[in-house]
Amino acid sequence: MKIILTGLSGFVGQNLSTYLSSFSFLIEGISLRNSDWKNIFDGDVIIHLAGKAHDTKNTSNASEYFKVNTDLTKRLFDVFLQSEIQDFIYFSSVKAVADDVLEILYEDIEPNPKTPYGQSKLQAEEYIMSKQIPQGKRVFIIRPCMIHGPGNKGNLNLLYNVVKKKIPYPLAAFENQRSFLGIDNLNFMIREILVNKEIPSGVYNFADDEVLSTNELVQIISSVSNKKNLSIVIPKVIINGMAKFGDLMNFPLNSEVVQKLTENYAVSNKKIKGALGIEKLPYTVKEGLEKTIKSFIK
Repeated sequence: MKIILTGLSGFVGQNLSTYLSSFSFLIEGISLRNSDWKNIFDGDVIIHLAGKAHDTKNTSNASEYFKVNTDLTKRLFDVFLQSEIQDFIYFSSVKAVADDVLEILYEDIEPNPKTPYGQSKLQAEEYIMSKQIPQGKRVFIIRPCMIHGPGNKGNLNLLYNVVKKKIPYPLAAFENQRSFLGIDNLNFMIREILVNKEIPSGVYNFADDEVLSTNELVQIISSVSNKKNLSIVIPKVIINGMAKFGDLMNFPLNSEVVQKLTENYAVSNKKIKGALGIEKLPYTVKEGLEKTIKSFIK
């Protein structure tokens, strides 16, 4: 089976292509910024990973998100509809539908993204779902939550460096529950979709089975790193004030970072597991996180 992959050079693209190649899938990366991409549009499946990631420093122009995440996706999907390719897998985001989650995020939520990133992803989703899908084709919209794994540089790396440098974690006053997605579980679910043609088209959340608090995450990092957990409880009002100051001064601790580290964001993966016919994913959230943290140490 030949896979056409956009975003091959990214974190998910590199890991997914390596994983699928180990199962004898043929991978061909294409760049949508290259005007010749339509000329090499030959394969069995398109996995569309390329996009503009969420900028936590809020320095990006809003139009850039729509140009990349919406317009390029539309063009790619239009070509797919006219091609002989059977499957289209679009990587959207949970942020396409919700910036805040009060209880558990399911696929049927009424979308209400508040950022240009989420809005651009949602517009791409809406365009895909507005089209009539030809018989014999499948279309998947994947909404992953926070993805991590070896080589990932994100807030997990920020937390790791806090623990590594023996800096007290200052947000222990916040109790939350949030979902993560280990790259190994992501790879597994994509392969299952590819090989099982009985899995129907649709929108699917991707998340690990369990949820964790950030305080539990800090404890995992401390244990794997063999460092003492130095978390401290600073009143929330003080933290929020520091975050607002960070917004003004462009400091690493800003409102966006505080929200990401302390928000409740539990995501249900019940629908995709039902489609795959499994009760649990291959790796627990703790196993995936431990693997990621060990890669930072190396």
